[in-house]
Amino acid sequence: MATRAEKIFVNLPVKDLNRTMDFFSKVGFEFNPHFTDEKAACMVISDHIFAMLLVEEFFQTFTKKEICDATKSTEVLVALSAESKEQVDEIVNKALAAGATPSKDPVDHGFMYEWGFQDIDGHLWELIYMDESAVSQEQQ
Repeated sequence: MATRAEKIFVNLPVKDLNRTMDFFSKVGFEFNPHFTDEKAACMVISDHIFAMLLVEEFFQTFTKKEICDATKSTEVLVALSAESKEQVDEIVNKALAAGATPSKDPVDHGFMYEWGFQDIDGHLWELIYMDESAVSQEQQ
């Protein structure tokens, strides 16, 4: 049975919360101060999507599993939609200027454009623009 979630909170472990918040601020994200303290920061992606950036020691209290080193292993790929190809480039370029590394080259499929980066903690972020009007009904 599928449930309809009202909001999504992606939880990511980070090494240095202040440095990570500074990085994502430079990319253009804001933080909800009501859910931000010295152990965690609530990064606002949209009205209903958030990334909880948790200091590794605090993150560890939520799981019995070992935290993976995101610079060596991929634990998640966070894909975000963009309003245009230009917005994809703008966000990725801001991330690169703030210290990210490219995770892959930009790819233009015609109806879809994507480009991504690895943040300063090694997490993979991908920005995608899709022209839904260019996708035929058969492909949807």
